[in-house]
Amino acid sequence: MRRVRSHLTEIYGVIGYPIKHSLSPPMHNAAFRHLNYDGVYLAFEVKKEDLENALIGAKALGIKGLNVTIPHKERVIEFFRPSKEVEEIGAANTIDLSKERCYNTDVFGIKEALKNAGISPKGFKILILGAGGAARAAVYTLKDDNEIYIANRTRERGIKLAREFGCKFIEFDRIKGEFDLIVNATPVGMKGFSDDPLISADVLKNKPIVFDMVYNPPETKLLKIAKEMGCKTVSGVDMLVFQGAKSFEIWTGLKAPVDVMKKAVLELL
Repeated sequence: MRRVRSHLTEIYGVIGYPIKHSLSPPMHNAAFRHLNYDGVYLAFEVKKEDLENALIGAKALGIKGLNVTIPHKERVIEFFRPSKEVEEIGAANTIDLSKERCYNTDVFGIKEALKNAGISPKGFKILILGAGGAARAAVYTLKDDNEIYIANRTRERGIKLAREFGCKFIEFDRIKGEFDLIVNATPVGMKGFSDDPLISADVLKNKPIVFDMVYNPPETKLLKIAKEMGCKTVSGVDMLVFQGAKSFEIWTGLKAPVDVMKKAVLELL
């Protein structure tokens, strides 16, 4: 009898809750098509209490790699061998299930998004909004040669992050217009979340650079107000694309088609 060779499409995906807003599936699937790579990328809605079972199931099903978003970036590191950056940040956004290893490509995404906007933060006074996984990556990326302040609605969590990285915690009612760069590392402004900015327009009067990690919509209410105030703005779209490209390269060993990935995202926005 002639032997039939079996062939399985490689499966990748993103886990989070909620996840309907994610543009990672069309971005990665466009890259697979462009490179004629037999892979597919899906979105999996996973609640906090289901994380461990979801990861066990993903491995059992032979899923090759996962991206991780809100609210799992910190807890997911309990289940995999962390990269050096993950160990230092305390959060991961990329898992290579075949190697049982987790990474943080948000760092690369932040660096490249700022670089793409012509921004090289050095000697900056920086305000980071949030204390979750994305905020941790932002603090880690920007802490050298800069003065970092962290503001967070849950005071204890914000203070804890500030202490971990030797930064300063600031109450929202004490924030003045004295920063060179403001980074929104919260989901505020994202489709499905509140769009009321966490800071007032007065904080923007000295025209700081405003970087919003939210990418859907590409121009949040915060960025619109910042533009009206004459600030230079950076959308989360570039961060999404660059962190995704780095994840793609970790999983496949291939150079990611960044332009193709960005085009796929912008077409849907």
